[in-house]
Amino acid sequence: MSLTVGDVAPDFELPDAEGNIVKLSALRGQWVVLYFYPRDNTPGCTKEACGFRDAYSDYQGQNIVVLGVSTDDAKSHTKFITKYDLPFPLLVDAEAEVATQYDSYGLKKFMGKEYMGISRSTFLINPEGKLAKIYRKVKPEPHASEVLADIAELTAA
Repeated sequence: MSLTVGDVAPDFELPDAEGNIVKLSALRGQWVVLYFYPRDNTPGCTKEACGFRDAYSDYQGQNIVVLGVSTDDAKSHTKFITKYDLPFPLLVDAEAEVATQYDSYGLKKFMGKEYMGISRSTFLINPEGKLAKIYRKVKPEPHASEVLADIAELTAA
């Protein structure tokens, strides 16, 4: 099953680093940036998270929720959040169930090795809970400002 723009975003409940349960359907009425990333504290993931951190006041100003998701555990997320002063929740998808629902988990290749993992992707979910934009093969650095620009375009339309 492949998700496309206009589909209702698959609902989920995942714990954040503090163990609070985040339920997607509870965020209706707000824009949600749901981004999947491979690993805490790796170069690309750090750039991407810090990009969202640096643009966070712009996101907050527009009532946009930012959620990061990886298969790392809460302890790893807490270290990552503390180290880079991340102001948004990182969700624990230990079994990659949500990443799988969003077509963001599968076979990856790195330096000749194959393994299962999360592929960097982002889903922009509108206030009605529908997918407004899907980003695959995300470039970590410009991504946060790219998403903001797209939201501005979508809300102006």
